[in-house]
Amino acid sequence: MAENKTQPTNASVDDFLSQVESPKKREDAFRIKQIMEEVTGEKAVMWGDSIVGFGQYHYKYESGREGDFLIVGFSPRKTSLSIYLLGCMEKSFDSLFAQLGKHKTGASCLYINKLADVDEQILRQLIKESYDWMKANYPTK
Repeated sequence: MAENKTQPTNASVDDFLSQVESPKKREDAFRIKQIMEEVTGEKAVMWGDSIVGFGQYHYKYESGREGDFLIVGFSPRKTSLSIYLLGCMEKSFDSLFAQLGKHKTGASCLYINKLADVDEQILRQLIKESYDWMKANYPTK
């Protein structure tokens, strides 16, 4: 059975973030890293070559496929900041998303153009709720 393509690496998160081309996006990426470290209590780890992750959980599908993935994370993509909130796509989080500010969502991802577009306290709450939900619903190694 194939392994998950996106695995944790020993690459430097700060080196990766320092290479973000846009100065504003680079600044936002370092701020999101700080927020996620504060909210989760986890150290930032590179997953693959473009995702910064915090924490890790184990999944196992009915098909028998299983693996490990980050609990929350982000990637400073060219078009937007992609924030991975795997536990936040439940309907119960709709009221928080409604208060967040300018964003898009899709398949466990929150997309924002810049941090100034969103309410940082609501973003922190979404990160915490997602992290806590994942920790409660999925075992860790």
